[in-house]
Amino acid sequence: MDRMFRVLGFWCFIFALMFLAGQMVIPSILFFVQTAIFYVLGALRLTEKTYMYLFGVYMLVSFCGMVGYATFFAA
Repeated sequence: MDRMFRVLGFWCFIFALMFLAGQMVIPSILFFVQTAIFYVLGALRLTEKTYMYLFGVYMLVSFCGMVGYATFFAA
């Protein structure tokens, strides 16, 4: 399971580079931060259950963030 967090970090890094190439600095910084978090979590060698809980929390926070942004800031 720790490898999957490193894979998530890799794809976040790719997205960050693409945002940076498109001169979208703020999203690229967000994805670079996510890359660092995923690589650090992947290096911790936690149990599979802990990784599932962490991923669930990550998804909850990201979905609530997207819905909150779309509701209150985008228009």
